[in-house]
Amino acid sequence: MSSFENLRVVDNFYQTSLYFPMPTVVISTLCEDGSTTLGPYSLVQPYYVAGKDFYAMLLSCRNSSNTAQNILRTGKCAINFVDDKPKTFKECVKLSWPGDKPEDKMPNCQFKLEKSQIEEETGEKRPMVLTDAIQAIECTWVRELDNAQDDQPGCLNGYEPPYHDFNGITSKFGCHFILKVDRILMKKKYSDAIINGVKAKDFPPLPVDYGYRDSKNFWFHRKTRMRAELLPIRKASLESVRYAADRADDKVKFTDDALETILNVPRVFLPLVLKGCVDWAKENNIELINADHMKIINDKRSKEKNKK
Repeated sequence: MSSFENLRVVDNFYQTSLYFPMPTVVISTLCEDGSTTLGPYSLVQPYYVAGKDFYAMLLSCRNSSNTAQNILRTGKCAINFVDDKPKTFKECVKLSWPGDKPEDKMPNCQFKLEKSQIEEETGEKRPMVLTDAIQAIECTWVRELDNAQDDQPGCLNGYEPPYHDFNGITSKFGCHFILKVDRILMKKKYSDAIINGVKAKDFPPLPVDYGYRDSKNFWFHRKTRMRAELLPIRKASLESVRYAADRADDKVKFTDDALETILNVPRVFLPLVLKGCVDWAKENNIELINADHMKIINDKRSKEKNKK
């Protein structure tokens, strides 16, 4: 006999039929008059994370919301990750009431805003970002995916079919936006930790929420001390890495001492690492990569990471 109960799957199942932990972010978009408005969201997640020409996030929301209507019109937004202070979450909840217009809610908003870095550098009009955000992602909607480029704002009482499968207007009241990551912004304290090595004390105080749970409250919890669990070390054999390396390129090859430097690379990432080494070798007219070359390649990667 099963040890579980079978719950009915209904609308908004992620919060009515599940305890589903989610991030709390505030998305900033541009209104028609050029001002920035804010809306709190939880249905955001990474979408394209590797192997594409760009990286992307996915946002799911009501298509009649200020956020959705503004993205349909301008294609721009910023995803702001706020801290877990109770007063911050209270402000998020205050901004979340469906149907509130920007001109009604923004005059009483307590969040401070600052100009987009991209706008400062290029002059392109972008939504402002939250000054007190821990990190923010400046994004552009990829309109052409799923042939969503013709989707327009204006239907506040629901959109009629046909609908798209995964981008743009996806149902009468819903939409999904695949958002290209233009830039990741982060406060120096936390970016330094990523570059220099993150310890438990370095993780930012980001809240986790469980949504609109009981027709009365939003529920969230604050960050507690992080716990580290060591990854298992699965050292590949030199023969298995040699097998992959010999097939990485028909001209560029590797010495044994070079391959010994990447024995701890997880198998799933090995082709990507080998490709990066081959690309470097071709740029430098090298056909046999040795351990010294691998050190140069690793130093180059470290410098590039520090620049980011």
